[in-house]
Amino acid sequence: MTHVTFLGTGEMGSALAEAAAHAGYQTTVWNRSAVKAQPLKAAGATVADTVADAVASADLIVVCLFDHASVHDVLDPVARILKGRNVINLTTTSPDGARELAQWAADAVISYLDGGIMATPEMIGTPASTVLYSGARAVFDAHRSLLEKWGTADYFGPDAGMASLYDLALLAGMYAMFAGFFQGAAMVAPAGISATEFADRAVPWLQAVAPSVAEYAAVIDGGDFSVPGQQSLVFSDLTDIVDAGRAQGVNTEVVDAVQRLIQRQIDAGFGAHGFARIFESIRAA
Repeated sequence: MTHVTFLGTGEMGSALAEAAAHAGYQTTVWNRSAVKAQPLKAAGATVADTVADAVASADLIVVCLFDHASVHDVLDPVARILKGRNVINLTTTSPDGARELAQWAADAVISYLDGGIMATPEMIGTPASTVLYSGARAVFDAHRSLLEKWGTADYFGPDAGMASLYDLALLAGMYAMFAGFFQGAAMVAPAGISATEFADRAVPWLQAVAPSVAEYAAVIDGGDFSVPGQQSLVFSDLTDIVDAGRAQGVNTEVVDAVQRLIQRQIDAGFGAHGFARIFESIRAA
């Protein structure tokens, strides 16, 4: 059975390590604050005192740290020990950060796979969890059985930055959605409506309109925003939403941003085109 070492045992790193230990993998863990690693002993993991000790005999090293800089802080001193080993970095980094780490690994003769976790720690090991990977295909193939213990494992090719790009793009959609909910909750709060009560209405509404994402995607890929049947940009004007928010005494920055994207296309002469055309406002930096 593969010997796996986990560097970083915050909530996510602990969830990954615990899933590996429960699946029968020989598991070693290390964390800068050793107390955070101790609970994993109950799952059968060995707690190492140093990074060098942790990686000494591991076949696979899984890194789940705070940021790009912390990955270098932890791995640079043991680069010689890692020569010829497989490393999977699940620390959230930028696409360029992932590519830089892949080049660093190549220079050190380390096989490198980068990953983006589309899950919360509680979701690890459930059907709701997906982890995106890119980089060394050989590492993905060799350890796929472990990767699938964490959730659906999707590979996006040899460019180490692609998993991060997908990860951050999906998170952009998530944060914008949550911000939209917060905007709505703030608007109804002065009327005495709690966020919980508003969520009872918002959740089914968002679920009902979610399939429109695929419809908008088809329009964007087709490149024709004038197809009949689409809601026009003029009709999509958010003035009433903005005015209602301000009348309630709340900040309207979230919808103001969308309104600006709409207006930019209207000003360019595309008011009759569909709402999906604001994609062009976003794409042009």
